[in-house]
Amino acid sequence: MNHPLLKRLALESPGTYHHSLVIGSLCEAAAESIGANSLLARIGAYYHDVGKMEIPEYFVENQMGLRSKHDELSPTMSAIVIKSHITRGRELAEENDLPDRIIAFIEEHHGTSLMSFFYNKAKELRPDEEVSDAEFRYPGPKPQSRETAILMLADSVEAASRTLDDPKPARIRNLIKRLITDKFQSGQLSESTLTLNDLQGIEDAFAKVLMGAFHSRVDYPTREEEKPA
Repeated sequence: MNHPLLKRLALESPGTYHHSLVIGSLCEAAAESIGANSLLARIGAYYHDVGKMEIPEYFVENQMGLRSKHDELSPTMSAIVIKSHITRGRELAEENDLPDRIIAFIEEHHGTSLMSFFYNKAKELRPDEEVSDAEFRYPGPKPQSRETAILMLADSVEAASRTLDDPKPARIRNLIKRLITDKFQSGQLSESTLTLNDLQGIEDAFAKVLMGAFHSRVDYPTREEEKPA
């Protein structure tokens, strides 16, 4: 964590930095569960979003309840801004001489996924036009390894888990299963060599980490606050 790039990320984009630490824990646990390279998965996760640090306010983990900057942009421009963190991340990684196997985490963690929110918003605003989904897709490539595929899944799961109002174990498990299934069915994992057994192991690992994280946030009553039996 002493690399200059990660120090910059912590200072300039603290929300993204914290997000990356959580993702690192998810990736490490999932990789261990299926016999993938857990150290590579964790380190790759730390660097995957460094491209956000120069415009952190456009990414939800840094907005801290403030009005979204995207309210001021067209859906097309929002998509351009969001996609730029991939390109800029790769540039920063190359400038800092990061190895190709780490750069792969930056380039592949969104694959060619569709930014559904902005795509649907564009269709609403342009009802008389045929809106191409191409301008609302990440540039890819799709994950080429088990480790970068794990990162894709962890990134999706961690972001969605922050929206859970009532994070009971069953809800956490259902969320994880749904998101993994979505990525699988959309073809984003097709080049990663992950098997169905791997996906089950990843699901179990994610559930264990997230349930532990949510459990630790529960405020237990002090002795004075406890009700008598």
